[in-house]
Amino acid sequence: MVTDVLTVVSELVANAIRHAGGVTGFDVHRRAGLVVIEVSDHSLRLPHPRPPSPDGPRHFGWRLVKTLAPTVFICFHRRGKTITAPLPAYASRP
Repeated sequence: MVTDVLTVVSELVANAIRHAGGVTGFDVHRRAGLVVIEVSDHSLRLPHPRPPSPDGPRHFGWRLVKTLAPTVFICFHRRGKTITAPLPAYASRP
């Protein structure tokens, strides 16, 4: 679970930097059995999957986010958008 959270955080932040003018807000919190990741950026463009790159392992970030956090919410506001990605917060094993 921790690896999934770190992967989604990494991908959303990298995508905001590469494609959306930079990160304008960031939060990770726990709520009702979920770990909720929120990343805001300057862009009003929706994220979209890109075709795989022939030059190596690139352009798979949004697919990876949607695989690990299938219920992603996008909220538009005056300064851009916020992507909210909830993931299940599994109880730690004994």
